[in-house]
Formats: sequence, C-alpha cells, structure tokens
Amino acid sequence: MRVPLSCRVSLCLLPALSRWVVRGAVGSPPCRSYKKETLPSPEGPIPPVTTTEIRQYLRAQQIPFNEGYSCLHTPSLFLGEKEQPPPSGAARYSLFIDKTTGNFVCTATLAEGTWHDFQASAELRHKGVALSSLEEPDMGVNQAGEDARRIWDRALSFGELLDEQEIQEVKAAFGISKVTDTTLKRFGVRYLRTAQALVFPWFSPRGTSLKGLKLLGAERQGDIVHYVENTLPRPGAYHNLFGLPLISRRDMELVLTGWELDSLALHQATGLPTLSLPRGASCLPPGLLPYLEQFKRITLWLGEDLRSWEAAKLFARKLNPKRCSLVRPSNQHPRPLEAFAQGMNLTKILRSALPAGHKSIISFRQLREEVFGEISNMEQVAGVRWARFPELNKLLKGHRKGELTVFTGPTGSGKTTFISEYALDLCMQGVNTLWGSFEISNVRLARIMMTQFALGRLEEQLEKFDEWADKFEDLPLYFMTFHGHQSIKTVVDTMQHSVYMYDISHVVIDNLQFMMGHEQLMMDRLAVQDYVVGAFRKFATDNNCHVTLIIHPRKEDDEKELQTASIFGSAKASQESDNVLILQDRKLTTGPGKRYLQVSKNRFDGNVGIFALEFSKASLTFSTPAKSKNRLKKLKGENGTPTPEEGGAASKKQ
Repeated sequence: MRVPLSCRVSLCLLPALSRWVVRGAVGSPPCRSYKKETLPSPEGPIPPVTTTEIRQYLRAQQIPFNEGYSCLHTPSLFLGEKEQPPPSGAARYSLFIDKTTGNFVCTATLAEGTWHDFQASAELRHKGVALSSLEEPDMGVNQAGEDARRIWDRALSFGELLDEQEIQEVKAAFGISKVTDTTLKRFGVRYLRTAQALVFPWFSPRGTSLKGLKLLGAERQGDIVHYVENTLPRPGAYHNLFGLPLISRRDMELVLTGWELDSLALHQATGLPTLSLPRGASCLPPGLLPYLEQFKRITLWLGEDLRSWEAAKLFARKLNPKRCSLVRPSNQHPRPLEAFAQGMNLTKILRSALPAGHKSIISFRQLREEVFGEISNMEQVAGVRWARFPELNKLLKGHRKGELTVFTGPTGSGKTTFISEYALDLCMQGVNTLWGSFEISNVRLARIMMTQFALGRLEEQLEKFDEWADKFEDLPLYFMTFHGHQSIKTVVDTMQHSVYMYDISHVVIDNLQFMMGHEQLMMDRLAVQDYVVGAFRKFATDNNCHVTLIIHPRKEDDEKELQTASIFGSAKASQESDNVLILQDRKLTTGPGKRYLQVSKNRFDGNVGIFALEFSKASLTFSTPAKSKNRLKKLKGENGTPTPEEGGAASKKQ
C-alpha cells in the first residue's frame, strides 16, 4: 500500500510539545526573533559578481583556490595559523564561495556571509586582524536550540524503549518495520513517547553539537497515514542535511532524498552514503551546496510524484547536471521507503537513474518514458489544485510550472485582493511564491494576505497577532522590495536570484504598467510592452516557473463585458500567455457585489468559462457561492458569457 507523505507544517504537532514548540501563542509573550529574509533593495542593490571577478580577486589577494562544481574552495579566513589543516589535502580548503551569488560558507567555523563580507574579511586578515564570526548569534535561534536540547534529552533511543513489542508498534506506525535498530541508532533517531513522534537530530557538520531537530508524527485516517512535521528552529532557518555527520571525506558517491525515512531505508539496503533535504522537494538552500561539493556523483531520488521529479531536475541545475542522475518516479520506482518495504532491489533502481544533463537534441526513445509518465499521471501533470477555488480547478485543472498567466479586470474591482488570495492558496500548499507589488506597499499587501490567511480582521483580535504571524511567517512567501516604476532587467535579475536562492516556482507581478516606465528601447509604447511580455514569457519557460502578470484593461464602456481583446496593448500579451483570467465586475449595472471570474484562454486543455465570486469584506476573501445552481453550464451569447440572472459558472471547450 502506498503511503502518501503530507508535509503539512503544524505549529501544534502535539499538545505535549506545545509549551516548547509554539512560541508567541495566546497568553505567551510576543516572540518575533525569526525574520523571513527579504530580497535586496533596489535603492542600494548589492552589485552582482561574476565567477571571473571572484577568481581575479582571489589571485590579486594571493588566496589559493580550487574549482568546484558549484563553488570555489579556499582556505578558511577564520582559522588561526595553528588551527589550519596541513597545506596538502582537501581539508584545508574549508571555505566555499558560491559561483552564482558570491555568498560564502566556512564549514570549519560555520561563518557565512556575502561576497562583500568576504572581501572585508580578507582585507582585515591581510592587516593581521584575527577574525571570528561575522554576526552575533540570533537570540531566537539560541532559544530554539535550548528547546531542541530539552526535547532531545526526553526522547529515547530505540534501545531504551521498554520492550520489543513497543518498538515494533512504533515502527509499524511509521512504516519502518524493516529498518533495523542498528540503522536507527547509527543515524541518531529517537522516539518521543509523550508526543508519539520520531525525532531526527540536526548536528553540526562535525557532529559535536545539537543545532536543532525535526519531529515527525503520524496521523492515520483509515488505511492512509499522513505525516506531520515540526522543526526547531522554524522551517526558514532549518538547514539540516540529515545524515551529514556520517559522511566520510573519502565518500565520492551520494544519494540525495527528500525524506529522512527514505534515507534510512536506502542506506540500509545499499550501504551508500545518503542525505535528506530539510524541506523535501520544496527547496534546496544554496547554503547547503558546500557540503555536497566533495561528491563526484549525486543521485536524486526525492519522491514518488511528478512534483518531486520537477524539483529533482531543478536541483540538478544547482548541483551541476554533469554529476547528477535522477530516479524518475513510476510504479516500478516508488519512493525509497516504499520500494524497500515491497522488497524491491534499490541498488538496481539506482543503476537505472537517468543522467540529468543531456544534449540539445534528443530522440523520442529518450522521451518515451517521460511521455508515458505524463499520460499515466494526468492529475499530477495538471498541477497544484486550489483549495479555495474549486470551480477554477474545473476549468484550469491546476497551477502548472513554466506557464504565463495574464490577469485583468476593471479599476477598483479587486484585482490585487483576488490575486493575493489566489497566490496565498497555492503558497499554503507549498508553492514557493515571490510577490512583486509595484502599486501598493509590501506592508499593505502582507496585511491583506494575513487577513485572508486568518479569515478575519486581526485588528479586532490583536492578542492573536503573534500566533497568526508565526504561522504566516512559515509560508514559503517572499516579496520584492521594489515600488513604483522599475526596469524590466532589474526585475528579471531579481526573479532569477529568487529561483536560485529560494527555489521560487510562482512569481506574481502587479502590474505590467510599472515595468514600462524605465524602458527606453523605442518610443513606441506598444512595442515596449511586447518586449516586457516577451521577457516574462522567456523567464517562465527557461526557469520552469509560473508567472502571473496583472495588466490593466483598455478604457472601455463600463457597461460592456471585458474580453481578451480588452487587455491593454497589442495582442502579444494574450498570444504569449498560457492562461487569461478576467475579473468581471457588473456592480455598475446590476448592483453591488456582482463579480465573476472568466477563464477566456486555457492552453492546457482548452476549457474556458465563467463562475461567480462572492466577496467577504470581513476576511477580504473571494469564494464560490455554495449553491446548487452554481454549476458549470454552457455559455450563452455571442460574447461567451452567461447573463447575470444565471448567476452560476459556465464552461466550454475552446
């Protein structure tokens, strides 16, 4: 039986842990130590650095370096002369500089910073100044470490459990009956009896100190088991590679998984070094790349669905495709734990892994399995489905990577409010989202989204702000710090940075008109718009990232319905887009609150249509009215929209 993994992050995994895990809850002092990282400000952006410039600087400073797969390796600036390893050997080159961003990590001292921090440290070292950490430790992180230590001390190793029957019951609950006590002990896995949760430690690379932990609880619903995860520190600061202290410097081959239990099964079945990512297939933080530099071959086996397959291809680009192989999910290749439980030969599956890098031209024989995978998993191919907009799922089927969605609607109809909920819905399901709001401030946008997230006005319940803010902060949500007119090059560069740093898979641009003020390519405004739309289309395709682009409509008669041709500018926006969404607002002609969402283009399967929206002023949310008459019907009229009296949803095939 396939056991699906649900990576729902809950702040109240179990009551027994709430006094440690939940911080900032009702009745507790406010806790705002963990701050989500923001992208560089356009007012004073950090100048981009190229790999060539990094090499030139290192040579000028007479700093030796080695070329790596994704980093340049240098001796640590933060170790004294007596602490430095011998001149020969890879251990001396313990500082890693990211070739893409210039950021560095010293694995010997855990110091890290930007390229400018590295230059400043090199200058100080040249002057004979002893260096240590660049930043004071975060009090919130220290508190999380203390909480993790208390939980860790209460957890029991499997050898300390009372009897064999309890051990077998725990293993059966988590689907690891075939995983031996020896394997669990080797990886340091413990069991917290009061919370009925497995505890996975996060040790420092040297294995000397506990920096955090992950708790995994199992919730059974019939024959299906859902897994609930909690981390200390919170997800945004949890950068563990589970199993890292077990890696030897002589290991040259690695299997990278998306789940700790998969790593246990793989290591026991194959004996190969295995590591698991801290947030599964959702993210590979660049700060972890230095710890993967020593491996000449990396096989990514992240999960059992197409979303994991897409993530594996994206991560291979970061790791250097030439050394990466991918295990494609299929019935013959389920996730490692399930394959292990079914008695499959995991070594044979690893040997069948596909190389991540391929030539520019390939034959259908090479594509055959991938085509079969899409045909046999059409629901997964359709993308992430909305939880709040079921009628939108009936039309678009889901939210897919690599597409361009154009969204328009009359001024004052609530375009930004709707799209914020539309994007929030996906973000709550693990879609890493970047917001580019050029018309309203990020503070106001975040306030709208938090109100939608909490389904109520927080100004009326301020005592609950920290509780909701903590939950909201754990979402994979980031904001550009731009405001007003911006250059398209600056915006696209920031989007590229976000894809590399945060594995962003959905970018929202509000709105296109603010991209055009700085472009001086030609006087023709329509040609400038075509150029900007083309840039977003290319970005979406090249980075396999969905872009939602808000465009104002032309000035038209308020009594007329908007059409695809109503989008401001030339026809290129509608031609380049995969989806066109129109927020229809008939409040001027039929009274307040008559809003409809029209899907006028759907390149995925051709379904188009319209359905009613209901706006709640208290929660700033749109929802489909739960009425029996609100069903998909055939479109009426030449313009393809139903009459207001129908009040329901309609669809047809293009």
